[in-house]
Amino acid sequence: MSRWATFDCYGTLIDWMGGIRSALAEVWPDEDADRLLRHYHELEPEVQAADPTLLYREVMRAVLLRIAEDEGLGLAEGEQYALAESLPSWRPFPEVPGALAEIRGRDFRVAILSNTDPDLLAASVERIGVEIDDAITAAEAGSYKPAPGHWERFFDRHSVEPKQHVHVGASLYHDIEPASQMGMKTVWINRLHEASDLSRTAELPDLSRLPEVLDELVPVATV
Repeated sequence: MSRWATFDCYGTLIDWMGGIRSALAEVWPDEDADRLLRHYHELEPEVQAADPTLLYREVMRAVLLRIAEDEGLGLAEGEQYALAESLPSWRPFPEVPGALAEIRGRDFRVAILSNTDPDLLAASVERIGVEIDDAITAAEAGSYKPAPGHWERFFDRHSVEPKQHVHVGASLYHDIEPASQMGMKTVWINRLHEASDLSRTAELPDLSRLPEVLDELVPVATV
């Protein structure tokens, strides 16, 4: 039976913060991009929770409009989708393509569970350049993480025993906490060097050692 690793994408595989920060700096070059990024962090979960059926590009548009209103900033109609338009250019973290290729080389199957739209995620997967076995977006799950829809859809599609599966993510809120509460093995990719008491099976600063850790968490003998 197959071993599976499921991944969050943005913040875990793709530099989500860097991509959004750059887009905000282009829209409002005279403003403090770090302040605007913090504001974005605060608003996005609110918008997603208010309407879980909203496409992610519309979530980003709504958040951008809220930032403009809250900060008293101008936003031309042609700039309202600036974040979605910039997303396909967001870069993977340097170690990600090699780590994912090695994980697949160790006979793990790989799926990405992402709070985004299918076409946007497809562009990011193409930029990573490593074949994956499945992708589940918010549009397909009918909800945004931390709601359980992505994982429920994944387990509906694949016959996976808990001992054969690990979920990997950088966000405690969106990924590690809900996956742990659902009884999954989790690896927290702690890129920001944060401290937390939340339960997780393992913690790494990036994906460099993830292939070895996944082998330890799901030994071949258990498959």
